[in-house]
Amino acid sequence: MSVGTLAAPGLAKTSAFPKAAIEACLRVELIEAVKAEAGVKGITLPGALADIIKTPFQVDSLVVVSILCAVEPIIGFELPDSVVRTGGYASIEIALAHLLPRIESLWIKKKGDNS
Repeated sequence: MSVGTLAAPGLAKTSAFPKAAIEACLRVELIEAVKAEAGVKGITLPGALADIIKTPFQVDSLVVVSILCAVEPIIGFELPDSVVRTGGYASIEIALAHLLPRIESLWIKKKGDNS
């Protein structure tokens, strides 16, 4: 007779936090939002995507909240608006640095593990 151990419901180990996929999704969506806003305002952005990410450009918090919807299919749950800093961000780089740890923290709370 074989004896096994059952994990308590909700405590089973989950897959790893999909940081690369979330970061890539946020990066694409934020770049597109900044390009659109720059176009409306007549602001010329650098040509290289890496430079756009670092360029000082105010990213509105409401825009970022709407971008969170693109991440939700990756993580499998709805993100609260409170993930986004009130007042927005001074660049895409700053937005990514703020959002990723907060999304990961919610992932750990919902999924129980990040490894």
